[in-house]
Amino acid sequence: MTNRLLALLALLALLACALLCAPAALRAQDPRLDARLDARTRDAVVGLIDSVRAEGIPSEPLVQKALEGASKHADGARILAAVHKLAGELGDARAALGASSTDAEIIAGASALHAGIPPAALARMRASRAHGSLTVALAVLSDLVARGVPGDTATTVISALTNAGAPDAELLQFQQGVERDIAKGATPAAALGVRAQSAFPRAAAPRTP
Repeated sequence: MTNRLLALLALLALLACALLCAPAALRAQDPRLDARLDARTRDAVVGLIDSVRAEGIPSEPLVQKALEGASKHADGARILAAVHKLAGELGDARAALGASSTDAEIIAGASALHAGIPPAALARMRASRAHGSLTVALAVLSDLVARGVPGDTATTVISALTNAGAPDAELLQFQQGVERDIAKGATPAAALGVRAQSAFPRAAAPRTP
């Protein structure tokens, strides 16, 4: 199992943890932040967390981002800047995916935005699967872009798969196939094209308009 696949699975695990941990762990004063941040940084982070939660945006990722900064011995200004950036990505993901999106989808969407995928692409993904979770599809999309596949092309292909009713397991198999082809020497775009042609044997690989 490759490092990137492990990273993809780790992202999915983080999403699950965020959903399970958030109700119990996030309070006005999170003891995890009390123990790791100086008082000024903690108060600023907590204030941002409270604001985000009031808007219905998942806030556990912000706690994790602050703790990550603390573990790297970043100063308070850098920690707060990173938390602010993530809060913006979470807000943008929710706006693009819709207010009815789950916390896991919003977190995965924020990860996609961080990878360089534009909000409009998230909206296209939502349109491709109006009902049902997009969490795995968004994680796969982020992984493909991180491997060098052009964002528009990756969005077009993954949207086509979800629109065709491909289950999450099939999306993960698709991602693994692209990964193997890249490892054998194919360019990211070519690897995606070959796998797309296999997924849609009656038509050419979907093209970005």
